[in-house]
Amino acid sequence: MEHPHCSGVEPEALARALLRSGRERKFPASLIPAVNVAEVPQRSPLRYPGGKTWLIPHIRRWLAETSRRGPHPLMMEPFAGGGIVSLTAVMEGLAERALMVDLDHDVSAFWRSAIDYSDELMERVAAFEPTRERVQRLAETAPTNVVEHGFRTLVLNRTRRGGILAPGASLANSGENGKGVASRWYPETLCSRLEAIAAYSEQLAFLEGDGLELAEIIAVRDDTCFFIDPPYTAAGGKKAGKRLYVHNEINHVRLFEAMADRRANFLMTYDLSAEIVQLIRRFHFHAVTVTMKTTHHERTPELVITRESLFT
Repeated sequence: MEHPHCSGVEPEALARALLRSGRERKFPASLIPAVNVAEVPQRSPLRYPGGKTWLIPHIRRWLAETSRRGPHPLMMEPFAGGGIVSLTAVMEGLAERALMVDLDHDVSAFWRSAIDYSDELMERVAAFEPTRERVQRLAETAPTNVVEHGFRTLVLNRTRRGGILAPGASLANSGENGKGVASRWYPETLCSRLEAIAAYSEQLAFLEGDGLELAEIIAVRDDTCFFIDPPYTAAGGKKAGKRLYVHNEINHVRLFEAMADRRANFLMTYDLSAEIVQLIRRFHFHAVTVTMKTTHHERTPELVITRESLFT
């Protein structure tokens, strides 16, 4: 039989074909459904494309079932983005500390501001009234310090369509209830979330850098668990990474090897693609599917990958 990689089939079509044909055992559906985002606490001030609020029930189950003596000492999120998982783990007592890492300079400025300079950031949020002109002026002005930079990131995130920060993203037009750029700007709500983050600042740390490199270093510790949600596109995935994120490439094999070689406790999420299906099989990890509804109301499977079987 011809090897699938030699057949000229596109990777995403191959992934679907493998699962249909039974050549690769179909991943079971998770017993935990994707949760409506309104059903879990909204802790992150950022609107993040590909955010993982829907995954919070899986995160709770994962952290609770893999903990032997109370909260995990340290949870690392190598591709922090909106940070909802780190915030949930610490605020719900599932982890004593969380280390958030991101390579994006704008995202990094926000988290450094939120954790280390929360009072100054909240003052700016409370005083700002967004108009297209003010937002555009802010976008074109180079920040002079980390708080200005973090505030700029938050404003652009809350006023651009879909919260996209990548170059070329456009401002919201009609927005919610026809309020345009101000439709997702809720100063009181944002300040409340920032105040909550400040209350846990001693348990939260942020580093700007290569999450994969840091994960490889930290994975030698046996007191660290990892939530891994790369905002990057695997071959045959939905390819949204190139449009949504400044940094959108990663060595997926190296990432899987890092988790396998060190016997790390982890939970990973990925789009369904041939490359990821093969990596799961190669390293004998466990995976379940969770059916998501996209912003276009299409139903699509997401993979939740762990070392042990937790959700079936």
